[in-house]
Amino acid sequence: MANVFERLFSGEKKILHGLEKTADAVIALADKMAAMSDDELKQQTQIFRDRLANGETLDDIQVEAFAVAREAAKRTIGEFPYKVQIMGAAAMHGGDIAEMKTGEGKTLTSTMCVYLNALEGKGVHVITVNDYLAGRDAEWMGQIYRFLGLSVGVNSRPLTPSEKRAAYECDVTYTTNSELGFDYLRDNMVTDVKDRVLRGLHVAIVDEVDSILIDESRTPLIISGGAKKTANLYLQADAFAKSLKGDDYEIDEKTRQIMLTEKGVATAERRFKIKNLYDIEHTQLVHHITQALKANYIMKNEVEYVVQDDEIVIVDQFTGRTMPGRAYSDGLHQAIEAKEGVSIKEETSTLATITYQNFFRLYDKLAGMTGTAKTEEEEFLDIYNMRVIVIPTNRPVARIDYPDAIFANERLKFNALVEEVKELYEKGQPVLVGTISVEKSELVHQLLTKMHIPHEVLNAKNHAREADIIAKAGRVKSVTIATNMAGRGTDIKLTEESRALGGLAVIGSERHESRRIDNQLRGRSGRQGDPGFSRFYVSLKDELMVRFGGEKVEKLFNALGDQQIESKMVTKSISQAQKRVEGYNFDVRKQLLDYDDVLRKQREIMYEQRNYVLENEDVHGVVHDMIDRVIQNVVEANTDKNKRDDNVDYAGVIQGMEMLGLEPTENVALEEIRGKSTDETAKYCADKIWNLYDGKVADIREQFTSFERTIVLRNMDRNWIEHIDMMDKLRNGIHLRSYAQNNPLQAYIEEGYEMFEDMMSRIAREVVFFALKVQIQRQNA
Repeated sequence: MANVFERLFSGEKKILHGLEKTADAVIALADKMAAMSDDELKQQTQIFRDRLANGETLDDIQVEAFAVAREAAKRTIGEFPYKVQIMGAAAMHGGDIAEMKTGEGKTLTSTMCVYLNALEGKGVHVITVNDYLAGRDAEWMGQIYRFLGLSVGVNSRPLTPSEKRAAYECDVTYTTNSELGFDYLRDNMVTDVKDRVLRGLHVAIVDEVDSILIDESRTPLIISGGAKKTANLYLQADAFAKSLKGDDYEIDEKTRQIMLTEKGVATAERRFKIKNLYDIEHTQLVHHITQALKANYIMKNEVEYVVQDDEIVIVDQFTGRTMPGRAYSDGLHQAIEAKEGVSIKEETSTLATITYQNFFRLYDKLAGMTGTAKTEEEEFLDIYNMRVIVIPTNRPVARIDYPDAIFANERLKFNALVEEVKELYEKGQPVLVGTISVEKSELVHQLLTKMHIPHEVLNAKNHAREADIIAKAGRVKSVTIATNMAGRGTDIKLTEESRALGGLAVIGSERHESRRIDNQLRGRSGRQGDPGFSRFYVSLKDELMVRFGGEKVEKLFNALGDQQIESKMVTKSISQAQKRVEGYNFDVRKQLLDYDDVLRKQREIMYEQRNYVLENEDVHGVVHDMIDRVIQNVVEANTDKNKRDDNVDYAGVIQGMEMLGLEPTENVALEEIRGKSTDETAKYCADKIWNLYDGKVADIREQFTSFERTIVLRNMDRNWIEHIDMMDKLRNGIHLRSYAQNNPLQAYIEEGYEMFEDMMSRIAREVVFFALKVQIQRQNA
């Protein structure tokens, strides 16, 4: 075991040694850079860009570019990066995380890495936790980039699409993680290329990387539509379907498809008072009618589904078990609800979704910085392939971290905590009290108010005021209560007087379930070699101790009474409890990622195909591919795989093609395909239908391209949105079912794959159906 630690330690020493060499090389250029005029320094940007254009790499120009950015920082904002900051920037340029203690100047550190990577001209995104910090850093550090001839933009929610596009066109863009993720999802929902705002995901530098990539990654990004006010449409379509006679519709038993006959179409046009059912504006109505027909004439109660407690519950066709939590896709479930007279679920639909993990893994290069990440290094490596490199402090840490003060219950703990705050206040030493919840911060606030101790309360509501309060928290007699995460990204600066009184005292009201958050709170004190101390107050009735403390701790306090103790055993128990919780939370995030990985592969295929349609004026070839796919499906549905010879039901193939909306006179004759193999039949029929279709639109091809693009995009989007919804329902319901040998994730992968294949086939079928139908109607007009 010792060897393992030695190897890890020597590996880290080797990395730091390499970063140090880079930093020394940058520092060696300081005099040369200082000797340049402003104009000469500014010209370096174009020189670097020319060198990159001539085949050099970012690594080739790294040392010089860092030296230029360092000198520019001195001239514009009066700050000259230290050696350790250069090392941090070099770690980030390598695609890793620079762990730098609070007050070590992470914001300035990032500028050298950002400048270097922005020289490629593909855009660098600097990501912060809130709009206030994004705006502040763009204004403050942006001076360096603008001086060197780079453009700087800020992206925030209130901006219009054109303003967002302008922000993303800049060399450096400051933004928040959530707004960036939502912009990506919205870009993949536009119906015109011009409406996109992003220009690619090249380099991301994430500030407070642990907060964004770990803490927030348990919640996926979701864009929802409003409640689908479609219950009436389902009811109207259901009433229409129930009123039809046998010759109004036609069923293909093999493919389980149903469509209206010519007589049925005329009936629908009369019923809904429209001229042409297959006009593009009636796509939604056709969809509802089709689902109502399927619900009434193909889906059978007590066979495919059962009605239970005012709900439609699907029956597994293989096991005969009900599958609570599952729902039919594409509005079929609602159509059956209308048929059976149960409540039709009005719900918001998920239009697009992605986890932070999968979003940030789309970047060509991902790097970050924070004061606390080492405890989560396994997760960063496993999910993002980023190492956590602990950068030494510029000056030794002078803060004293006292052992935890431990009490039997919360009352005793808070009384002691408030007494210590009172003593420190009377002495004049600034105090920061960290709590793990708003509720606990309110409790401390009430206790301090009773004792007439003036104080500020911070619980992460107003980011601008928050930063202002935190910045003043180092003054004499200042007492600040803050939730542990409040004020991240802002330093607490001491006055000379408060430094002389012992610096900032950080008091934790209990241990957080994550060691990283405790370290973040401790790190508020002792910036840049400042004095200070930290102490956590712990009770055996704190949630962490109740859940994970164990019996040993309980026994200790049965004999303890009201006195305070400092116990290595209890402190060790707390650390073990924190490790267990961290492990559990990692499993939760990993599971979320495992499930989203199934959707990620589907999302990539869908977005790639959608982008192709969006970026190409002419999608005639896409329709051709869809015709091939649909005909292949029809032929396969009419092929008996158990027979080697004569295994194709040719009459069934003909009927299946008629279901696509082809007039019988234009269809393939039975004698033309009889005797052909499965593949030959599929190719012959697909070619015949394509030639018919292509011939009909040949004389109006130019006018027809926009119709084809619209019909393909509309069907892709409607089916994809429905599919995401269905995958969400599948995931939520998958744990309700018991699988003989499958684990839930495996079942989700398999069923999700089948649902995706079904969706792709359905898109092709609907596009082909509409293309053929609408064209025929227009030709006859």
